[in-house]
Amino acid sequence: MKDSRFLLLWTLTVAATVAAFILHLAIRGKTIALGYDIGRARTEQAKLRETRRVLQVEVASYQSPERVDAVARTLLGMEPAPPERTVNLPALGEVAEGSRSRSPEQELARHTP
Repeated sequence: MKDSRFLLLWTLTVAATVAAFILHLAIRGKTIALGYDIGRARTEQAKLRETRRVLQVEVASYQSPERVDAVARTLLGMEPAPPERTVNLPALGEVAEGSRSRSPEQELARHTP
């Protein structure tokens, strides 16, 4: 009976040790996999940051008046409007004061050269 009890305890001890070792290996494998995932995420983050930086530079170049003028002249074939096609609009304060007393025709006639 003493031998069977010892054998049972020995078997349980070995089984617990094996289970702990397998659990350790599983946790270690998961840790390594997560490390690779973090590395891939950091690489993707660096690529996205670089793409964002390039796009911000591109947006800034598209917003420059020189680029808009060059695109309008070359690609779109646009030219500055001749003076006879230009309408001078009143300042904002004049619009608020003068619009109540004048008709739209009077305003247009007043500002047309």
